[in-house]
Amino acid sequence: MSRTFAAITRTMRALLALAVLAGFTAGVPWLLIVAAGWPLDWIGWSQPDAVPTLSGLYAAITSPWSDNMVFALLATIGWMLWAQFLRDTTIEIIEMSATASATRRGQPRPPAKQRGPIRWVAAVLVGAIVGAVLFDAASAVTNTPTASAAAAARRPAVTVAPAHPTAPPTVEHGPRPALTIDVSATSSTRPLAIHRDRPAVPSWARDAPGGTHRVVAGDNLWDLAKKHLGDPHRWREIYKLNRGHEQANGYALTDPDEIHVDWVLALPTRKKSPAATPPHTEKPPSGSPGTTAPKADETAPAIPPPAPPANATPTPSIPESRTPSPRTTKPSTPADSADVATSASDTEPTQDQPTDEAGISLPAQGWISLGLAAAIAAVAALLRLQRRRHARLTFPAPVSTAPRPSPMPPSLASVDIIGSRYLGPSSGGHRPASPAVPAPIGVDSDGTEISLFHLPGPGVALHGDGAVPAARAVLASVLSTDVAETAARRPVVVTTADLLARLLPEDVPAIGLDPDNTAYDGERLIVLVDSAAAVTHAEEEMIGRRRLLDTFDTETISDLNARTDHAETQPPYVLLIESSPRHAARLQAVASHRAALDLHPVILGPQEGISAIEIAAEGTATGDEPPPVTRLSTLGADDLAAILTMLTDAIARPEAGTDVDDPPAAIPQATATTKMTEPVPAQPDNAAALVRLRVLGPVTVATDTGPIATGMRSGSYTALAVLAAHPAGRTLDQLATDLYPHIDPTAATKRVRTDITTARRVLRAATGHEEPMFIVYDPATGRYQLDPQTVTVDLWQMLTAIDQTTSSDDEATMLAGLRRATELYAGDYAEGHDHTWATDHATSYRHQILTIYARIAEILEPDHPDQAITALERAADLDPVNEELYQRIMRIHGRQQRPDAVRRTLRRLEERLADLGDAEPSQATRRVAERQLRPVVPASGGRP
Repeated sequence: MSRTFAAITRTMRALLALAVLAGFTAGVPWLLIVAAGWPLDWIGWSQPDAVPTLSGLYAAITSPWSDNMVFALLATIGWMLWAQFLRDTTIEIIEMSATASATRRGQPRPPAKQRGPIRWVAAVLVGAIVGAVLFDAASAVTNTPTASAAAAARRPAVTVAPAHPTAPPTVEHGPRPALTIDVSATSSTRPLAIHRDRPAVPSWARDAPGGTHRVVAGDNLWDLAKKHLGDPHRWREIYKLNRGHEQANGYALTDPDEIHVDWVLALPTRKKSPAATPPHTEKPPSGSPGTTAPKADETAPAIPPPAPPANATPTPSIPESRTPSPRTTKPSTPADSADVATSASDTEPTQDQPTDEAGISLPAQGWISLGLAAAIAAVAALLRLQRRRHARLTFPAPVSTAPRPSPMPPSLASVDIIGSRYLGPSSGGHRPASPAVPAPIGVDSDGTEISLFHLPGPGVALHGDGAVPAARAVLASVLSTDVAETAARRPVVVTTADLLARLLPEDVPAIGLDPDNTAYDGERLIVLVDSAAAVTHAEEEMIGRRRLLDTFDTETISDLNARTDHAETQPPYVLLIESSPRHAARLQAVASHRAALDLHPVILGPQEGISAIEIAAEGTATGDEPPPVTRLSTLGADDLAAILTMLTDAIARPEAGTDVDDPPAAIPQATATTKMTEPVPAQPDNAAALVRLRVLGPVTVATDTGPIATGMRSGSYTALAVLAAHPAGRTLDQLATDLYPHIDPTAATKRVRTDITTARRVLRAATGHEEPMFIVYDPATGRYQLDPQTVTVDLWQMLTAIDQTTSSDDEATMLAGLRRATELYAGDYAEGHDHTWATDHATSYRHQILTIYARIAEILEPDHPDQAITALERAADLDPVNEELYQRIMRIHGRQQRPDAVRRTLRRLEERLADLGDAEPSQATRRVAERQLRPVVPASGGRP
């Protein structure tokens, strides 16, 4: 009823506007002609065909005016206003047509410029008519419950361009009623359901926070938000959650006004008040449908367990997660029963809405966008590769499930965890992936990343309480851009010593990233004495780039870099200085060439001639005009210092390296074997168990009847992998931090409960054992752990085999054990999972198996050198950047008098290290190659 009334109101308003528009367009000239006739009599031009002379015009204007002349003057003014109205009406029609077309294509459209009073009248009239026509046309397809609407829904599907997730459209307006396209030849209504494990539901939507909804004829995002979220204005959350995801018919949501029938839309959580949320300890009544009585060893207490008695056996101290949690929440109540879980059911959506869709709040100070988080995560990924490059392969291998230390400081742990998920696809091989947006400095109103290089105008001036933290983030963002690409593409920042000291902590020296000039790519953070020197440097850069453009007859630096006949690439150039009225004119001269010369002034403080953005302490931006950035990233001084340190360590430079032929440092016997931080269950490779869990490679679960292929949630596999890496167990909060660091802690806890519940049920069904086992809960420690009596883990079996070989003195027995360990290593730990903790664990286990391959080569080399080389090359495939592996290969080739093979091995290492920021083999590696290319044979005939 309300829609019908609204449609009638819109129609009446449009008809009234059409009548007024027709009256202005045709009625005004008719009235002027009838009332006044020829309107130029007041200047002495009495007839259209009697053109007056200059003297006649002068006489008419200077003579006393009659009433007819005054009336003619008013008629002339009326004709001019009528012409102005026609012009403004035409402009408004063109503007509204262009805006509608741009919105349909998902492209942003700048707002209309300031309108005069006549144009406002034209805008109101045209808007009333055009708006009603477009709204009703769309409603005729989606919202009218009549036979005509059903016929529209049965039309053939409109051809829609595939989605492009890397360039999502920006939507400036609220959604019109969606054009629902029927692609399944049916208009039957389906109720809302949460499809967790149905094959028809895409994998990306199965864990949707608020469940899923299958689109039917008549649906639109506005009504779906009102129905399922309780607020129609939350339509944008549904759009962002589903934007760019490919649907079953091959298309994707790229326009909020166009959804297809039978699409599956993921829904955000429907927020509830705390009072309405049931406590974790509340359980369904015993015997209710879908529940089973809790098992004795799996039931966690609803209240904290009592302290153990004084004479009780102390529980071994297990270190907490090495990845600090960004959460600030009370410890969650552990999951109770395998079948009585307080997780989200199939009828109630979970509360796993991210706390901030566009960025990350740092524990100490600041907020950074996801784009900047991805850029910093790329630096951390590069540092991890650098550490793998220098890792020594010393036997006995460290038998431990502990991960490698993260290169990120604790204050930026959440950046590493969440930012790595937003990196673009890797450019190939082992090179770290790069963020999709270069130099991201913040987000707009839609949460879209904004690049410093794509801002409009001659530059940007930052002022306000958040100006200094925002300048820190700008500096970190620019220097983190393209760290995994060639050096020529990395931006250069020029700043002053005083400003850099203002951005950094007091005890950190204000120097560049390469103060000793040893890096291959030169200095990318140039620190000058004062603003005068910085402006002079920018002017010299401007003149040099302008001369290059003139020499090669090109218009912009981008065109110049695209040429193949120009040897030196010109990177983006950023001038970061404080405002200076004294240098205002010179700064404007540099800023005027920003677009053509790729020069980007960033001024701290208001500066004449440069767009100013006022930044609040939390990073929100305001200005005289709507700023292009709604919120800017902000950083604390300590975090900026940590990022600059990481960048300094990541810069490729000549390195001495370590020669594999050098004798290793003496290791005390007491510490020859690495002490395990968590005791690993001893599991021989032939151990029998009900369930076989493999975490080296893709995570799989199998029983005696075969692999478990259905019923298991993706989160259940990840939970099993975490527990395999922590044999002593993990608490519920630790599991939530590991598995779901990017969502609300309460929602993450619920999802972990659901994951554990699902794993237990599926394993029981697969094995036919209903008694408590597989994943057990220890009330004394509050930890969940895998039961080693019923579950075998390939990681534990590998570590058991390695540990057994270290105590063997027989080379044949040792070789057999080492080979068995390599057979158990089927790939990187939890392969396919993008969690940062998985990366650090995988690095640790990979290094252990590399050490095993090196030891195998040592045993085989005297009698079977080719087999030794094969083992080392297999290890080099697992870790293509470890230099010691190539040193060992070249040494064996040299002893076999194969200089060409030595050269090929060195070239292969050079190619693989070039991806690490254009790194080169160390001096030690080149010395090994030189020794093998020019062997010195002892007089006794021994090996060189």
